Amino acid sequence: MPVHVLYVAPYYSANILQCLDALASLADVRIGLITHESESTLPERYRGRVVGHYQVRDCLDAEQLVAAGKAFQAGWGRVDRLIGFLEQMQIPLAVARDKLGIPGMTEAVARNFREKNRMKAKLREAGLPVARQALIGSAEDARKFVREVGYPIVLKPPAGLGSRATVRAADDESLAAALADLFVTPSNPAQAEEFVRGEEHTFETITIDGKPVWHSSSYYLPGPLSVLENPWIQYCVLLPREQLQPHAQTFRALNIRALQALGVGTALTHMEWFLRADGSMVISEVAARPPGVHLMPMMGLCHGVDMWQKWAELMVFDRFEAPPRQFAAGAAFFRGQGPGQVVRAVEGLTEAQERAGAWVVDRKLPQIGQPRASGYEGEGYAIVKGETTEEVVTALRGLVSSVRVILG
Repeated sequence: MPVHVLYVAPYYSANILQCLDALASLADVRIGLITHESESTLPERYRGRVVGHYQVRDCLDAEQLVAAGKAFQAGWGRVDRLIGFLEQMQIPLAVARDKLGIPGMTEAVARNFREKNRMKAKLREAGLPVARQALIGSAEDARKFVREVGYPIVLKPPAGLGSRATVRAADDESLAAALADLFVTPSNPAQAEEFVRGEEHTFETITIDGKPVWHSSSYYLPGPLSVLENPWIQYCVLLPREQLQPHAQTFRALNIRALQALGVGTALTHMEWFLRADGSMVISEVAARPPGVHLMPMMGLCHGVDMWQKWAELMVFDRFEAPPRQFAAGAAFFRGQGPGQVVRAVEGLTEAQERAGAWVVDRKLPQIGQPRASGYEGEGYAIVKGETTEEVVTALRGLVSSVRVILG
C-alpha cells in the first residue's frame, strides 16, 4: 500500500525541487503538492509522478494548510505524511498535522526548536550548557541584561533563521544601533545572549522515534557571526574525513540530551555549538530541518549517497541507512569586496584552478555583472572532496586565498 505524502513547496526554487526529486525517486509513495504556484506551472518532469495539487496563498498560514490537507483526505481517504524542510514552515506544518491527525512533529515540539528563548529555557532546565539569554522588549530590558552578563552580547530575532539578522553589541552605542536595526519593542522582542568565544561547529543527527541513529559534525571557518560582521571574509565549511573527531565524539552526549529535552521524534536536526579554548562546550541552537551551507551535498559526497533522498526516505518511511564515510569535503564561499552592488571583476581563478582544481567537484563562480548577493553565502562557491581532511583543508585554503570578487 503506498504512503500518501503531502509536500509543502511554496515556490519551485532549486532547493525545493531537489527535495521533490528525492520524494519522486521513492517507490510506493503517492505525492501531493501544497504550493503557491498554479498547477500549470508544475515542471514537466513531475507530471504523472505528482498526483495531487492544491494551491494556497500562504504556506505559513496553518489554517490554509489544514484546508488543503482536508481536501486531500477527502479525495485520497487518508494522508500519512505532511512534510516540508524550510525552517519558517515548521510551526504551521506542526499545527496542521495536529489538527489533521497526521503523524509527525507536533506543535509543542516544533515551538521548542523554532522559538529560541523557549529552546534555551528547555536546555537550561535539562542542565545543559547554553549561553545566558533573555527575551528583551525594550532598551531597559537590554541594559538590564548587559548589567548581568557584561559586553559583548548578541541580539537576534527570537525565531531567527541561522545567523541571519544577528548582531553583536560591544558597547552602549552599538547596543542602541542594534535595538534600532531589529526594531525592538514589547510586540517585537529580540533574543539577547551572552557572547561565547570559541571554535564554532555543527552537529547533524538523525533520530528515529527519538533514538539517535547517525551523527556528523563540521567546522565553520570562521564562525557565522564573524562572517556577517566582515563582508570581505571568504569563509569555509569543513566536513572532516573522520565522521566524529574526538571533540565531536565528546559533544555527542550533550547533543543527545539536548534533542531528548526538546522532544525530537523522527528528524534530521542541525545543531550549532562552540568548543571553548579550555575544552568546555556550549550549545548555541538547534533546528529540526536539514542544514544549509551545502552540508547536505557534502555529507552525500562523504558517504557516497544522495542525502536529500535519504532525508525523504527518513521522513516518509522512518528509516535511514548510509555506508561508512570514505571522504572529506568542504565548501568555500566567494564573497564580494567593496561598496558596490554589482560584480565588476573576479580575480585569481587561474591560480585557484592550479592550487585546488583537482579537488573541486561542484562550483558556481561569480559572474561579471552579477548583482551583489543579499545573503551571507556570497556571490559564488566551490565544493571540494578529498580522501583526507588535510587534502580538503589544502584545497579550501587555495580557493579562499586565490579568488577575489570585486564589487563596484
